[in-house]
Amino acid sequence: MGHAHTTSARSVEDHAVRIDEMITRVWSARPPETVPLTDALGRVTHADIEALIDVPNFRNSQMDGYAVDAESVADVPVTLPVTGVLAAGDAGDERHRSGTARKIMTGAPVPEGADAVIPVEDTEVDGDGVRILGSRRSGEYVREQGSDIAAGSVVVPAGTTLGPRHLGALTAVGRSDVTVRPRLRVAVIATGAELVEAGSALGPGQLYDSNGLTLASSVVADGAVVTFRGRSTDTADEFSAMLSEAAENADVIITSGGVSMGDFEVVRDVLGPRGGTFTHVAMQPGGPQGWTDLDGTPVISFPGNPVSTLVSYLVFARPAIRRLSGLPDAGTTERIADETVRSLPGRRQFLRGRLTETGVVVSSGPGSHLVVSMAAADVLVDVPADTVEVPAGNSVRVWPL
Repeated sequence: MGHAHTTSARSVEDHAVRIDEMITRVWSARPPETVPLTDALGRVTHADIEALIDVPNFRNSQMDGYAVDAESVADVPVTLPVTGVLAAGDAGDERHRSGTARKIMTGAPVPEGADAVIPVEDTEVDGDGVRILGSRRSGEYVREQGSDIAAGSVVVPAGTTLGPRHLGALTAVGRSDVTVRPRLRVAVIATGAELVEAGSALGPGQLYDSNGLTLASSVVADGAVVTFRGRSTDTADEFSAMLSEAAENADVIITSGGVSMGDFEVVRDVLGPRGGTFTHVAMQPGGPQGWTDLDGTPVISFPGNPVSTLVSYLVFARPAIRRLSGLPDAGTTERIADETVRSLPGRRQFLRGRLTETGVVVSSGPGSHLVVSMAAADVLVDVPADTVEVPAGNSVRVWPL
């Protein structure tokens, strides 16, 4: 058995690279999945998808009007006999006779021998025939077979996040299912003897478990799927059993709490002897961090203070999860500080902030327990470790929440 490794403070960048590598490795081992188009909204295509048929797969009319041969309507006005009616869905296998017209509806097959459609507004009924008032060239108002797309052509390229328009196109070209990238499967375990289910009565010293829902909903918002969600007390047996259950169907397990230097740090106590690494990252909030390769399943361990948990997720897990889900990087941007931003030396600070019309303001203190203040923020203000003050009017980096 290995032992818990404790190292000196790591940089945010180093830790982010380590977590990204762990998540990417397990996801890369997953094969692509084939899903029905009815379940494919939001999924990402694994490979280029080609049309199985021409679209349209027969010549059809672009207008309500009369199918003719252009030669017969070269000199207008002219009256032609009407030999029948073609509606959408008809077979249209009777050949057109030159010098006649066939009444035709939009989408109906244009009969062989006809090469133009006269829109109904360019005609008048003339007894049993039709008077053509405007001539048309060969091909006008006729949709040729394959004019939208030919069989074998790429409809949707690899790496496309499927929206309703893609699903409509894939159905039109004869597809009923699609091969997509696997979705990262994530298990979430919140730890802490003090945590209780939302809605129940709080006893002395107890807190509602906000971390479990915060992490699970973050995972879903970033395109992955939550396969397990648990809440463990600080007993090693219960946490160990929950880890085993979570690992059955998850690619990655994310835990919150139990990673500091105290006496009841269940995550550290259980995973340390199994080769887990627990370290301190030079950031605030979110300093204590851990990672473990648990028999091939990465366990990423965040601190338990609610703000620390969310900041850790946003900085370390979200970029990889979004990339593997095919979603655009949430990214960081530069904004002007409306007011002077003050920070502690030696640690990279992630302060809660609120965007304004002109820039950004810090909206609450640095405390990692101020969970409700997080709801009033819409960005994290990222202040480098060697910076103690950003004067008003200077730019700061912000991360979207």
